[in-house]
Amino acid sequence: MRIGVLPLDGFALMSYASVVEPFRAANLLSRRTLYEIVHISRGGEDARSSGAARIPADARVGEALALDLLFVVAGGDPVAFDDAAALAWLGRMARRGVRMGGVSGGPVILARAGLMEGRRMTVHWEHAEALAEISPGLAIERSLYVIDRDRVTCAGGTAPMDLMHALIAERHGTVFAQLVSDWFLHTDIRPSGGPQRGGLVARVGTTSAPVLHAVEAMESHVADPLSLAQLARAAGVSARQLNRLFVARTGKSAMRYYRELRLDKAQNLLRNSALSLTEIALAAGFSSSSHFARAYGAHFGAAPSRLRQ
Repeated sequence: MRIGVLPLDGFALMSYASVVEPFRAANLLSRRTLYEIVHISRGGEDARSSGAARIPADARVGEALALDLLFVVAGGDPVAFDDAAALAWLGRMARRGVRMGGVSGGPVILARAGLMEGRRMTVHWEHAEALAEISPGLAIERSLYVIDRDRVTCAGGTAPMDLMHALIAERHGTVFAQLVSDWFLHTDIRPSGGPQRGGLVARVGTTSAPVLHAVEAMESHVADPLSLAQLARAAGVSARQLNRLFVARTGKSAMRYYRELRLDKAQNLLRNSALSLTEIALAAGFSSSSHFARAYGAHFGAAPSRLRQ
């Protein structure tokens, strides 16, 4: 997997390191190159952190790079970022199908490039109010990270460590992702909702590791739901065993629990965002607004449009 990292001048070194170091460790632990990191700068020069660190560039903004995922890591005052050429390039990369990510102030840059419309997102608390003021239609959450289809946003600090755990687990399974996290003594993996919500054990009501791993995967894949087989792989058990555990510990099948989790997320968006019903349907993993309306009505006993009246 080829990952581009665009650290903009003034970026926080901790946020940057928390993005790239888990990928380096994944390569080391697997003894092969799972991830290739391409460092990008605006003009080919070294990127300067808010401290004394400099990151040499492998490529520059404007190049037609073959990437699977592109992270923008920013600090300082990202709201004031006005490099039209860089914003246009980010838009072109997104249109080419590159998954786009923002860390710390990076999500602000993605929003300035027009890439966060109709997507759930998060950003460092320092920039949240300013971003909401200039882009009131965005669905901004106070979370550690948010994965919404082809957009990945993260609040920065040490939160990228939790995000990278989710991304590595997505491709290589929870067991390997845990090995990478253990490498950094990062043994307490936080879910995407982070400290703004109760702990995962308290919310789910069980200490069953397979159930908790599955719920963590569900929360990282709201807009692009996983199959039962994929959830079982993340949990490290068979699909049949995972279902049995869910029924025993939650009183619901795994997929019913998953659907209700997505509907709860949709209800929150209906109450707290300006997204249209169609955008909310897609953000909650439903194929159409009519499919979403039927599922919502069956679960909550009322049409989703009732909350918009």
